[in-house]
Amino acid sequence: MGNGLVNVRDQKFILFEQIGIEKLFKSEKFGDYTLDDANMMLGEAEKLAVNVMEPTYTEGDKEGCTFIDGKVKVPACFHDAYKKICEAGWNCAARDPEVGGQGMPLSLFTACAELFSAANYPLLMYPGLTCGAGALIEKFGTDKQRKKYMEKMYSGEFGGTMGLTEPGAGSDVGALRTKAVKQADGSYLISGVKSFISSGDHDLTSNNIHAVLARIEGDPAGTDGISIFIVPKVMVNDDGSLGEPNDVITGNIEHKMGIKGSATCTLNFGEEDKCYGELLGRERQGMAIMFHMMNEARLEVGIQGLGCATAAFEHARDYARERIQSRAIWDMTNPDAKPVTIIEHPDIRRTLLWMKSYVEGIRALNYYVAFAFDQAEIIADAAEKKKWNGIVELLTPVCKAFSTDKSIEICSYAMDVYGGYGYCSEYPVEQYLRDAKITTIYEGTNGIQALDLVGRKLAQNRGASIKLLFEEIGTTAAILASDSDFAMLGASLGKAVEAVGGVTLQFKDWAQGAGMILPILNARPFLEVFGDLLVGWQLLQAAQVAKKALNKIYAENSAETQADQRAFARNNSEAAFYEGKIASARYFAMTILPTVKGRCLGILAEDRTPVEMLDASLG
Repeated sequence: MGNGLVNVRDQKFILFEQIGIEKLFKSEKFGDYTLDDANMMLGEAEKLAVNVMEPTYTEGDKEGCTFIDGKVKVPACFHDAYKKICEAGWNCAARDPEVGGQGMPLSLFTACAELFSAANYPLLMYPGLTCGAGALIEKFGTDKQRKKYMEKMYSGEFGGTMGLTEPGAGSDVGALRTKAVKQADGSYLISGVKSFISSGDHDLTSNNIHAVLARIEGDPAGTDGISIFIVPKVMVNDDGSLGEPNDVITGNIEHKMGIKGSATCTLNFGEEDKCYGELLGRERQGMAIMFHMMNEARLEVGIQGLGCATAAFEHARDYARERIQSRAIWDMTNPDAKPVTIIEHPDIRRTLLWMKSYVEGIRALNYYVAFAFDQAEIIADAAEKKKWNGIVELLTPVCKAFSTDKSIEICSYAMDVYGGYGYCSEYPVEQYLRDAKITTIYEGTNGIQALDLVGRKLAQNRGASIKLLFEEIGTTAAILASDSDFAMLGASLGKAVEAVGGVTLQFKDWAQGAGMILPILNARPFLEVFGDLLVGWQLLQAAQVAKKALNKIYAENSAETQADQRAFARNNSEAAFYEGKIASARYFAMTILPTVKGRCLGILAEDRTPVEMLDASLG
């Protein structure tokens, strides 16, 4: 019986059978963990998600946040859930034990975070952003700042935010106008307005610590002149006690399409010219510091999107097994035939398999990138460390953008499975769709992610990272091609990686010549085909593992013929699971991957129509 949110069996398959995270437990950093510990952690995360977080999801959406007399209140049901998250140490589980974390590998925590995101990611944003802001202080702050702010942020007593966006500076961060003026005691007076600040103000904690980007008076324009400051909502005394309120005023909260339980605020700093701030790191180091949080946040947003997608799929599949409507297609002419559950109808089955394939492939991709992060943390060899870090850097924009773009499609298809009922608030999928939409926008819109991928990441390490990745995918394709059961699937993967590789080479030629606009114009289409290639690769790797497991199960149970195996799998959950992994891979390789080449040809067509047409021609 599933939990209605996430397929935990698939999580364990990816972590323990496909990726093999037990390799991490041989290292000094993660040596205290065992497979039993990992299983136990996943079990505890599932209990928290199902029993504590998910029951507050719909209620939090209906109640929303309120802003009365300058004070922000979150949904009442969030308070106990937030407390339990922090008491169990889930708010900063991947941080080192020395600073209050559990030292959990990111790959394992990512699986736990998927459960939490599927249960109630608007609630998860409060501790998630706090941990991210606290990590900046941990890495770049002084000992005094860590003691004063970080410790209580990691315990959940203080909240935390990321203060980048301004009314006139969204994607163009360098246009910010928030100013910092240095004082005689080394502190700074901060003045300016920040908008769309998630968790910007709330009543879950006694204080909120803002990581604020600002320009020190006299520093140069653009991103090079930006510094970052610790700005508390309430002053913190040297002994850790709270002092007077700082000059940080909440102007309003946004009324949004989704994530209504997450307070999105406009914050006014220094209305009375008394806003205290402390420099974090060095002057003009702001963007470099903030990107440490941004990159982690982008991976987290990918998991938020995945969480909505997997929950929507789980609900849609279960609904399709219960909803009775129309006769089966093979009985349409039989007036005596009884109506069947809609999961019997071909289009519904195709839709569900499409959703299943993307959910599983995106899950595997995100776990793989988290595993690469862990590998980079434990490996001493400089070249190997550079390789794994390169994979993380290369694939972070894909995890953020592709995961969330597909989340919207998956949630939309889930609504289609429900029919008109899915459009109604009595059923959960409409909320998943509403909540998922923001994931394509914040922490850098998906268009920005595509530009980052094409403009920076493909060329990083002189192209070594993308070259290595293509080689690994090519190796997988070759192994599959030599397997009679998977030969056609391997050929499909091989053609797809060849097509995407050809586009990257053409991008390089265009960038060095007169066609530099073309990689920019085609960044989003490239991210889409690259994402499909990566998902196909992950699914086909999973199919290889699943086949070995299935062969063992069938041999042990004397299921020799295809008919015997099919009959056995109907009554054996493990065999059915592995058959499902192969079905996902086969469907994706035979229906999605073949479209990659055609879309790559569209990119290579050098069409400039969008930038050459008149503005007036848009209507």
